[in-house]
Amino acid sequence: MNLTDNITTDTDYDVIVIGSGIGGLVTATQLAAKGAKVLVLERYLIPGGSAGYFEREGYRFDVGASMIFGFGTKGTTNLLTRALKAVNMSLDTIPDPVQIHYHLPDGLDLKVHRDYEKFIEELTRHFPHEKEGIRRFYDECWKVFNCLNAMELLSLEEPRYLMRVFFQHPGACLGLVKYLPQNTGDVARRYISDPKLLKFIDMECYCWSVVPANQTPMINAGMVFSDRHYGGINYPRGGVGQIAQKLVDGLEKSGSEIKYQSRVTQILLKNGKAVGVKLANGQEYYAKRIVSNATRWDTFEKLISPATLPTQERKWQKRYHKSPSFLSLHLGVKAEVLPPNTECHHILLENWQQMEDEQGTIFVSIPTLLDPNLAPQGHHIIHAFTPSWIKHWQGLTPKDYQQKKEEAAGRIIERLEQILPGISQGLDYQEVGTPRTHRRFLGRVDGTYGPIPRYKLPGLLTMPFNRTSISGLYCVGDSTFPGQGLNAVAFSGFACGHRIGVDLGL
Repeated sequence: MNLTDNITTDTDYDVIVIGSGIGGLVTATQLAAKGAKVLVLERYLIPGGSAGYFEREGYRFDVGASMIFGFGTKGTTNLLTRALKAVNMSLDTIPDPVQIHYHLPDGLDLKVHRDYEKFIEELTRHFPHEKEGIRRFYDECWKVFNCLNAMELLSLEEPRYLMRVFFQHPGACLGLVKYLPQNTGDVARRYISDPKLLKFIDMECYCWSVVPANQTPMINAGMVFSDRHYGGINYPRGGVGQIAQKLVDGLEKSGSEIKYQSRVTQILLKNGKAVGVKLANGQEYYAKRIVSNATRWDTFEKLISPATLPTQERKWQKRYHKSPSFLSLHLGVKAEVLPPNTECHHILLENWQQMEDEQGTIFVSIPTLLDPNLAPQGHHIIHAFTPSWIKHWQGLTPKDYQQKKEEAAGRIIERLEQILPGISQGLDYQEVGTPRTHRRFLGRVDGTYGPIPRYKLPGLLTMPFNRTSISGLYCVGDSTFPGQGLNAVAFSGFACGHRIGVDLGL
């Protein structure tokens, strides 16, 4: 049982953060910058979670996606820039002129340029009869973004912040309230009727939300569809793992700490309040506030006894279920296999009906086109990943598991030949990860990358904020408002740090 009313509660820290994903690290650094004494407990050897890295034979691979928002230099939505600045850190980044090169069914081959007008022009060439609708839809996304970008993004659970922001920016606040219950698909259909173009907008959402437009909140789409042209996609020199490393450096310089190989197995409760954590080795730590950067399933069904699952969490689980994990191929290839003018990020799909299927859509990143130092000279990194559910990888013998991985990798490489001819002959290194790999190294139940709606929900209104039903316990990351994506979990971290700072009087 986690409900241990007889434990002592000498508080060694102001805040303990379970997990060093970007949401957890932003929470920790925001609080450390306010003067709190913070302890981050990370189960692995390095920080970052799915925004981490690993090295093999001269290659430095990003664990997850390489398409990074949040490094702009203006406005308030440049959350990664702001998070680093809070602890006197910064990162050198490399701008990407194209967000995604889409390779879609029916010959729909187009690029999302950083230049907004250039993107609108290219999309309109494919759908000239929808010229007005295209403009009106994406311009409406800008309305959402401009509301967000006008105000400091902190905790929506803090009344004084809400009052201050409303009086400073009443128009922006009312604009956001209008969009909170809306989904992207509903807005798109006001202006667009072409089924193929609506499918494209489904893919525009799916490539980061893992659900189609009618299940993607309009506020999230407004942020992504506009920030790619405003702050842009900017790749951190040295790889995505540098973001977490720099946040940790800032955390430690601010007087707080992180402990690695420290797997939390239990959140300790006293009289119904979260007061500490217990590690796999039996060691216990105590704090005034506990933050879980684990998924909500891991938090409330593993770190806390499922028998004490709060009613609020039961309701949440009826609305949301686990997103798929991914089958990932980390490849090292000879540079000559890339055609001239190849872009960094690609989406490949041959059949619209298979967009959400197991191993349907393929996401491709080639980060060495931006930072060649991540690979040996004359070589590139190709990270190809496709959605996959853990149920397809269970119950296999070690031999069958290895064989299935190799067969799946072979199918993906064969499909990649459509956009990267000769890739199979240019392979220098190959490593395959499955949902089981993601579960093992990231500590995420079933390897999931976060929650997705079970059915169509009213925008963001059903997403939980950082506070939970258990006193002293907060959640941060993709299981909380505003959801999945690196900039989204950074937003969650800002909000969580602000809410706890107010609660602690910092």
